[in-house]
Amino acid sequence: MNTSTIDHSPDLTIRKFLINLEDGFPRHWHGDAFQTQLYNALSFSFPAGEQAFIDSVRDCLPMLPADAKYDALRTSAKNFIAQEATHRRIHERYNAVLAQQGLVNHWQDWIPKRLAKFKAKGVHPLNFLATTVAYEHMTAVLADLMFENPWMLDQATPDMQALWRWHSSEESEHRSLAFDLYAALGGKYRNRIVCYVHAVTLFAYETTAQTVINLWHDKTLFKLPTLWGFLKHGFHPTRGMFIVMFKPMCEFFSRDFHPWKNRSQAPAQHWLSQNQARWQALGA
Repeated sequence: MNTSTIDHSPDLTIRKFLINLEDGFPRHWHGDAFQTQLYNALSFSFPAGEQAFIDSVRDCLPMLPADAKYDALRTSAKNFIAQEATHRRIHERYNAVLAQQGLVNHWQDWIPKRLAKFKAKGVHPLNFLATTVAYEHMTAVLADLMFENPWMLDQATPDMQALWRWHSSEESEHRSLAFDLYAALGGKYRNRIVCYVHAVTLFAYETTAQTVINLWHDKTLFKLPTLWGFLKHGFHPTRGMFIVMFKPMCEFFSRDFHPWKNRSQAPAQHWLSQNQARWQALGA
């Protein structure tokens, strides 16, 4: 059974996020070591990860039939690429500050080596796109949670709150592009699920590994507040991430899944409209 698609994607706006990262930010900008280093670990993944997403979409676009009905999808794909390129550049600047703080980015080596290994084995471009579909669902789930639960960033500095919410708003906005392209190319349900299970497992392992490495360099790995931060973040009975992410992550297994099904554009668009001083539109 092929993956189905619905026409529900908003127009994608290319934005320049306005922030001064050159002056740096506090070592524990989120208030506690664990939360800070978890978010920092995610930031470390973005330059190489976003480039992999861009490449997977770019490699599959020529596979679309030469039919005018796909013109809107082609345009959205180009704007998706532009948004992801902006995310990559911002997080390169973010990560440069982390390097100055003594942190070491291992994801910048893990991701290219893994991609090179799969490409050497002749993995089809549609499988790379299916993996992008998986990661885009995970980032969209995290974006939804960030808007549904403002407390997730309440302890962060104002600039870092804005950076993560801007990134989340665009992840929400383009949540279905990779999925719609995969569906238009006849992507199969089984392949989508296999790539999803692999991506979730790998993402969980590498996020944990990079966070632990960050905490080690931060000299806070073996401190009791760090352990408490981990337990509260992951297993709080109403706010624990393993609890609140379980249901939306499992939705991906439905045969009639679509990234916009039972989802609203409103939270992300509301944040963007309320924070227009934080970004500049470059095109749509």
